[in-house]
Amino acid sequence: FNFARETGYTSSANPCAGIKGFKETGRDVYIEDAQFQAVWQAGTWPLRDAMDLAFLLGQRPADTLKLRETDLRDGYLNIQQNKTGQKLRVRVAGEFQSVVERIKERKRTLPSNRSKVVSIYLVCDEQGRKLTAASLRKLFDAARIQSGEHFQFRDIRAKAGTDLDDLAHAQKLLGHKNRKTTELYIRRRKGEAVEAVAGRIVENG
Repeated sequence: FNFARETGYTSSANPCAGIKGFKETGRDVYIEDAQFQAVWQAGTWPLRDAMDLAFLLGQRPADTLKLRETDLRDGYLNIQQNKTGQKLRVRVAGEFQSVVERIKERKRTLPSNRSKVVSIYLVCDEQGRKLTAASLRKLFDAARIQSGEHFQFRDIRAKAGTDLDDLAHAQKLLGHKNRKTTELYIRRRKGEAVEAVAGRIVENG
């Protein structure tokens, strides 16, 4: 409306003048290990793959779903985040390597493999096709209902950063340009770690 006033389309006062804008607050949900495991156990293998990758890599749902086998090069997984354009190279080792090998092995044994048509995407449905955002949402909602948990898939990224207990590592993995962003992101989820007062408790009697 202000633009319309500046360019001469209207001379009327802005009807929104003086109205306080809505300030969105960030989420503060932290997923406990037992909650994560409950949904994981209730889910199908495509959902389990997506949850494992989202947690181990600390990436957003859309970035998790777009990961491809061709992104695996020279012992690293190459990622470019949709939201920020940030590029990451994650070493394929340890538990992450085990998950990648598990996914590749299952893709080789899918029914669709008889016709040699299997998606290059790491997160596939049970027919070997790329798992879409809508399908992920449907699978995740079904697993949440069965498990009785209520967190959102995007909260897995925050759990990854929080569970690292290494702010510098978390900042790199999450792709935050500002260290302060990572500090607030983690503190909001699990709370800031502090020490209790070092005093003496005097017992009566």
